[in-house]
Amino acid sequence: MINVLMHGCNGRMGQVISKMIEAEENMRIAAGVDANAVKQNGYPVYQSLAECPEKPDVVIDFSTASAVDGLLAYCTENQIPCVLCTTGLSEGQLAHVKEAAEKTAILRSANMSLGINLLMKLLREAAPVLAAAGFDIEVVEKHHNQKLDAPSGTAIALADAVNDVFEEKYEYVFDRSARRQKRPEKEIGISAVRGGSIVGEHEVIFAGADEVITFSHTAYSRALFGRCAVEAAKFLAGRPAGMYSMANVIDGE
Repeated sequence: MINVLMHGCNGRMGQVISKMIEAEENMRIAAGVDANAVKQNGYPVYQSLAECPEKPDVVIDFSTASAVDGLLAYCTENQIPCVLCTTGLSEGQLAHVKEAAEKTAILRSANMSLGINLLMKLLREAAPVLAAAGFDIEVVEKHHNQKLDAPSGTAIALADAVNDVFEEKYEYVFDRSARRQKRPEKEIGISAVRGGSIVGEHEVIFAGADEVITFSHTAYSRALFGRCAVEAAKFLAGRPAGMYSMANVIDGE
């Protein structure tokens, strides 16, 4: 039996994952932590990690960026693996994640879906061919009007998947409104759309002379991310310290 601590249990994704784990035979949520600890969900819920006496096998985190440093400290102190799904982390927090991975198992992914992670793999293969042929690269992401960070962590991860191939020679451009010049060759434009209840749409556009190639992914339900987070937790429980990704879950190693 894998005992899970759901960090951010009363948020949207925390509630989705709580219901999913109820249906799992070999998993259970031992406890939840949420700043809003009123809703109990059928398991004990605490307002902070310091109040939680349970010792889980793995943490699933869908909280807020402000709570991540405390979570990492908790996981490293107690040697508990963590599936870290919160986005919008600062550079300092990303460095903290790497430090934590030296002491415990951390699985971090800007997007938990199988499709997005496969898309990153395809982009790494396609980008050298298309860039060499003079194609410009743009990333467009769309999310619901309640999303706090922009651009999305997934949009940055998709751009990174391309830029890593070129040893980070491309500049990211988020706003062209203050600039009056032709588009430079070595840039990746990243645009964010916020509106309605859009769960998540991402497009990577390669625009060339007389043709456009678009790689796209659409999420229709938050359940998609919940299912992948649960599978990631199954994979991570009991793993040695290190930095893991959904690619490891897909490959099983």
